[in-house]
Amino acid sequence: MKNEKIIILDCGSQYTQLIARRVRELNIYSEIHPYNNPPKINSQVRGVILSGSPFSVRDKNHPTLNLDEIKGKIPLLGICYGAQYLAKINGGEILPSKIREYGRANLSFIDNKNKLFHKVNKDSQVWMSHGDTITKIPNMFNIIASTNDVEVAGYQIQNEDTFAIQFHPEVYHSVDGKQILSNFLLKICNCSQDWTPESFVIKTIEDLRLKIGKDKVVLGLSGGVDSTVTGVLLNKAIGSQLYCIFVDNGLLRKGEFESVLEKYKGMGLKVKGIDAKSRFYEVLKGVNNPEEKRKLIGSKFIDVFDDEAHLIEDVKWLAQGTIYPDVIESISANGGPSATIKSHHNVGGLPDFMKLKIVEPLKTLFKDEVRKIGRSIGISDSLLGRHPFPGPGLAIRILGDVTPEKVRILQEVDSIFISSLISSGLYNEVWQAGAIFLPVQSVGVMGDERTYENVVALRAVNSTDGMTADWVHLPYDFLSKVSSDIINKVKGVNRVVYDISSKPPATIEWE
Repeated sequence: MKNEKIIILDCGSQYTQLIARRVRELNIYSEIHPYNNPPKINSQVRGVILSGSPFSVRDKNHPTLNLDEIKGKIPLLGICYGAQYLAKINGGEILPSKIREYGRANLSFIDNKNKLFHKVNKDSQVWMSHGDTITKIPNMFNIIASTNDVEVAGYQIQNEDTFAIQFHPEVYHSVDGKQILSNFLLKICNCSQDWTPESFVIKTIEDLRLKIGKDKVVLGLSGGVDSTVTGVLLNKAIGSQLYCIFVDNGLLRKGEFESVLEKYKGMGLKVKGIDAKSRFYEVLKGVNNPEEKRKLIGSKFIDVFDDEAHLIEDVKWLAQGTIYPDVIESISANGGPSATIKSHHNVGGLPDFMKLKIVEPLKTLFKDEVRKIGRSIGISDSLLGRHPFPGPGLAIRILGDVTPEKVRILQEVDSIFISSLISSGLYNEVWQAGAIFLPVQSVGVMGDERTYENVVALRAVNSTDGMTADWVHLPYDFLSKVSSDIINKVKGVNRVVYDISSKPPATIEWE
């Protein structure tokens, strides 16, 4: 079973992954590839999109693309940098903008007869992000959109299904952006929208059976959505060949170890619980650097799995619940130019001493797509609706060194916060929530005594995929009660603050 696909050539834009998401929202499979290493164009590829870029086409070392097998042969859409690049290589002129457009703008002209702008309003709001402007278009180029400040906001090359737009249709601020992408994908690329959760499950199970054969697989379960969906998919594909391990690293939420083991009963998964708290605390002792903490935790997980894998005769594979944002934030997508943000403990392969191959059935999916897949294979909404929880656990929510006492305090704080969200009916209104232990102490007064105790921060955000996020405006009354409960019930805390930062510029986690 082979799905049609759209190829996105990544020139380094911060929005490249959003393009992929918007395409997939239309039930069309998309892949991101580096601009300098495009895949072979075959019958599955229905169209190509060129992303934006932090570079200018006037820069000496700007990204250059080989479009010999693409332009004029299959539909092509250039976005922002992509639009300027196509104009330049065909003899157009690009100069620094006299009025730099960044942010909201409105289309003052569109060619309503052009397929790209079907059902798009003339005054439609679009999102601009560019410092250069196409001041002269080549012959055989027709302008199909303008704004008050930019004449060439969109164009098509005559006698070709080659289109370009200066704005970003993939971001939410472009009101008709999804319609424009839909027009390109359905009316120009003639995609059949055959990529659905059901088709993904069928193909993935088929691929897993082919890849794994009769081999045994060990999987680390965490109780989260990603590892659970991974486990159920593998169980459907290979059944009794799958061995699941759930490790208590001492960095889980309060009561998580016991509750997770209980939840997996009846799901048909073979799960072994491992108490490894002391091993993780020992390796993290005195470590303050967040990247070092992540790497030490990842390394210790590997040690634990290696020990357990040796107890399973002839195990060949280690399964992981890696998803697309993990890969994007750890390394440039498929070796491309996008910036690295942070490492993830489950990305980057295994050391030579661990003779296991890796299988990652979800590594091309965003978080909301994982939930859709989980729902299609019968996983309960109560489990699928759980908030994301970082792989390194509370270690990266404790700023500074990790100690059992800090973990205890943070577990208690987190438990009060999450249970309060649930009891107040707010849990499902939030994409992710948690508490952070800050490396500061503050003066307080309890009764008639002066205290000097710890400060914790509460964090609640809304997002669709973890790539961007906005802080949640939780009710003041709710925050007041939670703060009071934490200070009164958790020994060692005398101050609670609420994080009102969005991503970007902040990240969801503090480390």
